[in-house]
Order: sequence, then structure tokens, then C-alpha cells
Amino acid sequence: MSENSQQVESVQKFRRFALAVCLIGMLVQLGLTAYYLGMGHKAQPHHLPVGLVSPAAKRATVISLLSANDYFRVTDYATSDDLIIAIKRRDVYGGVDVTASKPHLYVASAAGNAAAGLLRTTYTTVVQQQTADTLADLAKGDDTMKVSQAQDLNTPPAITDVVPLPTNDVNGVSLGFLTQALALGGTIASMGLGRLIPRAPRSWRRGLAHVTILIVYAVGSAAVILWSMTWFGVGETADRGEMLGIFSLISLAITASTAGAVALFGPAGALIGAMYFTLGTVISGASILPEFLPSFGRHLGENLPTGAGVQAVRDNLYFPAAPIHRHLLVLGLYAGIGALVVLITNMLPNRRNATSEVELELTERLEGAERREPVSI
Repeated sequence: MSENSQQVESVQKFRRFALAVCLIGMLVQLGLTAYYLGMGHKAQPHHLPVGLVSPAAKRATVISLLSANDYFRVTDYATSDDLIIAIKRRDVYGGVDVTASKPHLYVASAAGNAAAGLLRTTYTTVVQQQTADTLADLAKGDDTMKVSQAQDLNTPPAITDVVPLPTNDVNGVSLGFLTQALALGGTIASMGLGRLIPRAPRSWRRGLAHVTILIVYAVGSAAVILWSMTWFGVGETADRGEMLGIFSLISLAITASTAGAVALFGPAGALIGAMYFTLGTVISGASILPEFLPSFGRHLGENLPTGAGVQAVRDNLYFPAAPIHRHLLVLGLYAGIGALVVLITNMLPNRRNATSEVELELTERLEGAERREPVSI
């Protein structure tokens, strides 16, 4: 009877454990599904920055068209050259010049296909509407149209891609793939180091060794990313030294912050790295532009290592005139604070011992000095 009771209890424990695992899995799936769909199932622009070159007489009409649905945030520029400079600095995603008889659209597909596509669609719709209105006015007056006038109306609207995507990245999805690789690799490395480092005695030397290994890994992972990019011709015109530095900082921001969380909270801290991969890549701005995300997702994404990293890499690759100091600052804070936490936690006392290795070493030196002092009689 005793053996039967133990077997029944064992079966019941197994069933409870299996049920708990299934429930947790379904809850995680529910949460991720709600999150992914909430961020991207109906991506709409929110105050997308665009430029406008327009005489005073036309400005009100164009502004009313662009301000509909709060899709665009319009900035005025004096000339088309000023607009092009702003696009290259990534101050705006594109803009329109309506000073001539026919408007001219400027876009930057390298900044994001979604923004460029929206600008093209809006621009083409407006031009077609203007053409229809012109034809309707002619029809009301029973006027005839010259062949040259008809040809002019049928001419496709002028569109200039100021910063096009390279032929080796026609969809602009490479940044998302690279960020995912960095986030996943960094998380795995941090978890592995989190299990390996505690095997050494706790001391400032162990903390320094841990941080050094994180830096070495960051540079190595950045070199691997750059090498793999050359296989597919991505980033051929980029400055290799700058890209190595940026990718290294992204990797260090992910690994150091994850390692710091593990040092503070134990194995549960590795969830930070998992969050970068599962949640952060979605709102990083690689596949869905920040202006197409809900407000919460946009602000969170641009302040995570994945989001700051994507924007820094995109600007360095395609918009060298754009300032990236803010993105580098975010990455530097994650890397610096994470490394500092690793150093400090290695200098604090162990849980099993009230004295840290640093204190033990200092005590031994003081005691040794006292023993060496001459005894006066």
C-alpha cells in the first residue's frame, strides 16, 4: 500500500507540474500575442515629421491636407535645398515643394519604407485629385484642351528619393535581423558568464575579469556581425571602424545590463536579456518605424539598447550627417551602469560570508604588517 501511495502521489505531482507548465506557456503566449498585435497589427503614423516648401498663398491648403488625421507634423523650409539637407540629417522623412507649377516630392526610403510609401501615396492621391478638379472645371466650361496640356496632366508626379536603400537591402529589413542576432547572442553570453564567473572567489579581480570578458565578447560579436554583413553586401559603403564601435557598444549595452541584472537578482535577471530579444526588437524601429508605434511603444523602444542601437546603425549607414549622440548616450548608460553593478557586486560580501574577498585581503595585509613590527621592551 505504501508503494502504491507513493506512486499515486508521484503521478499527481507530475500532473500538477505538467498543468502548471501548460498554463504558464499559454499565459506567456497570450501576453506576447497581445503585445505583438498591440504594437504592430494596425501600425498608423503619428505626427510623422515632414517638410514643406511653399509660397504663402498655397501653404494653408497644403497644410490642411497634410494635417488630416494627425498623420504628419509639418516643418517649413525656404528652399528645396534646405529640405534636402533636413532629409539627409533625418530631421524629416521627406517633404514636398509646391513653389513650381507642379509639386515635387522628396523622400528617403532608407529612413523607412513605410514612411516613404505613405508620402508617395498621399502625394499621388493629391496630384490625382488636382488633375480631376482641373478636368472637371474644363468640362463645366465646355472648354477644349490642348494636346500639350493633356500630356502635362498625364505626366507622373515628380518624386526624388534623396537617400535610397542600397540594392543589397531593398526591403530595409537587415537592421532588424542584425539587432535580433546581437540581442540573442548577448543574452546567451550573459547567462553563460553568469554561471561561469561565480566559480571563482568573489573579489574586485573577479569583477574586473567579468567586465573585461564582456568587453572582449562585445568587440568579438561586433566583428562577427560586420563579417557576416559582407557576405550579403550590406553596409558596403559604411566606415568599418565606426560600425565596429557602434556594434560593440550595442553588444556591451545588452550584455553588461543583463549581467548586472543577474548579479543583482540571480538567474531571474536573465529575463532582462530575454526582454530585449522578445519585446525590444519589435519596438526598436527596425521593422516598424517609431512614428508608427503607439506612444508607449515608441518611447520605450527608443530608450532600450535595441532601439537606440537600430537608430544609431541606420543613421551611420545611410544618414552620416544625422546626429547620433543621443542614441550613443543611451547605449553608454546601459553599458556603464551594468558594468558598474557587476564590479560593485563582486566587491560586496558573499551571502555565506560576512566578509568580502577585498576586506579579507586588506585584513591579511594589516595583520602581516603588525606581525613584522619590532616589539619594544
